[in-house]
Amino acid sequence: MKKVKIALIGAGFISDYHARGLQTIPEVEIVAVVSKNLENAEKFALKYNIKEALNNIEPLLDNPDLDGVIISTPNQFHVPYAIAFLEKGKDVFLEKPMGMNAQEGQQMAEVAHTAQQLVMVGHMWRFDTDTRYIKDTVASGKLGKIFKTKGYGIHENWGPSGWFTKKELAGGGALADMGVHAIDAVRYILGDPKPIKVYARISTEFGDYDVDDTAILVITWDNGTESIIESGWWHPHMDGPEASTSLFGTKGYANLFPTFLKMKEGEGTVTTAPELPKREDHCDQIIYTRQMEHFIDCIKSRQQPFPGLEEGQMVLDIVDAAYQSAKTGEVVNLV
Repeated sequence: MKKVKIALIGAGFISDYHARGLQTIPEVEIVAVVSKNLENAEKFALKYNIKEALNNIEPLLDNPDLDGVIISTPNQFHVPYAIAFLEKGKDVFLEKPMGMNAQEGQQMAEVAHTAQQLVMVGHMWRFDTDTRYIKDTVASGKLGKIFKTKGYGIHENWGPSGWFTKKELAGGGALADMGVHAIDAVRYILGDPKPIKVYARISTEFGDYDVDDTAILVITWDNGTESIIESGWWHPHMDGPEASTSLFGTKGYANLFPTFLKMKEGEGTVTTAPELPKREDHCDQIIYTRQMEHFIDCIKSRQQPFPGLEEGQMVLDIVDAAYQSAKTGEVVNLV
């Protein structure tokens, strides 16, 4: 059996999840790991028994045996690295957000189409069992028309440091870091509608940095649903964990994290909780493993990954519109 050969670009926190997921797939070989700090790459390589540790991507670009890469770097490098590998005939998995802005995403998509290479984006909540249960419930019509949702991407009494808090490296703050999870999760649950309007209020309340740590968005989708999205770092309270979503329907209510349904019955309501697998952690390893399984399957079958360029671009379009709306104080129309 021919091995699918993958390189990890980035050796930070999230790369551990990807490495663990890839190592459960028998037909995969992780051939290299890259970090700008060679010592970090060497430690990572030792931990996961990876043959080659590098401090730049150049040696990998012309490696004829390399099938694909997992890019988990600061956001500034997502698209430049992706384009470099796509042009050399390698498939690409990109951590979220897909790029620094919507224009970058469009540039990368053009390269991917021209090169006929695949791009997958790390919106991992699409691979979560609870999320898929709520999506299926909405699709069944059981809740009626979903007219309003509320979603959260907030860190309570905590926030990141380093490149996450530098606009030139991250593109944005808590919205680009955490809000994207809430945006993509609700879009997936609703059946991937297109956004038509975005209104946002965005500010920095907790840190001496040039990015946001507080945002409230209202997104109008083309199916008529209005979605409220809240993102933040260091907040004293959060209404639910990452990607937690409330959905209000004309016949009932659904909640993701904790996951339950609240249905109308006569003049009252009945709350039920489905029997779903127990979670080891909120961001459980299984979600990331399923992501890697899907990416590898797509490399082998040459099928477009989902979520891919279109899903990643939609999130970038919404985030760009939110920053523009916050700057002008006006609603931004996307159609």
